Amino acid sequence: MQDISPHASFLTEEAAGSRVRAVFISDVHLGTRNAQVMPLLDFLRCVDADVIYLVGDIVDFWKVRRGPHWPQTHNDVVQKLLRKVRKGAEVIFIPGNHDEVLRDYCGMQFGGIRLERSTMHTTLRGRRYVVMHGDEFDVVVRTAKWLAFLGDRGYEMALWLNAPLNWLRRSFGLGFWSLSAYLKYRVKSAVSFIGSFEEAVAAEARRHAADGIICGHIHHPSDRQINGVHYLNCGDWVESCSALIETLDGELRIVRWPVGVRDELFELTLPDEVPA
Repeated sequence: MQDISPHASFLTEEAAGSRVRAVFISDVHLGTRNAQVMPLLDFLRCVDADVIYLVGDIVDFWKVRRGPHWPQTHNDVVQKLLRKVRKGAEVIFIPGNHDEVLRDYCGMQFGGIRLERSTMHTTLRGRRYVVMHGDEFDVVVRTAKWLAFLGDRGYEMALWLNAPLNWLRRSFGLGFWSLSAYLKYRVKSAVSFIGSFEEAVAAEARRHAADGIICGHIHHPSDRQINGVHYLNCGDWVESCSALIETLDGELRIVRWPVGVRDELFELTLPDEVPA
């Protein structure tokens, strides 16, 4: 298994529309301007699943407290998920750190959506995966929340700077380039953090005697083996527009969703792998 680069594992229109066993979505950040809801709505329209896991940070309550950006399309995402429930899909919501206010309601159901702190998913092939958001293993979130808030604002600023920077690049005939993604994948301390996070999460799978673990939180889609544990990160819907699916034959795949949306975003000039 390899780390997933921003160029890998596109799900094509030909592959869409058929049913899958499970879908795992994380880090949508509804309530922010950076949430890429149009590709997400397109993905939800084209892909049907027996069970949908919402793996945290679906709603960004950190931003909502400061003043939400909540157009109709954000309501449409919620309505689309509720419609999936009415059509028979099981939807399990595992709150993350940005929607941690919902953790008080774990074990309850709202509109047919069940809230859980974490859960276990068993594939058709009988492999067991812990499903959790993963912020529990982020030392900054756990021990210095004020620093996590500061880092969140810095990431938000980097995302905002993408627009004027790429306006300049277009005037010189250059393609799209993401400052925020470059900083995240190239800054040495960030790379070190991602590696430490992944190893800590993999250790949690071993503690549960599971074959692997599925998480989100760090906005870095990944599919790799870590000391015998199958580590999967379903990415985000801010930059990578990625999700994890289990196909009808029990294969777990990271996919990105480029259909009909923001073609420029999918020309990211990033390294294929994050160095260890």
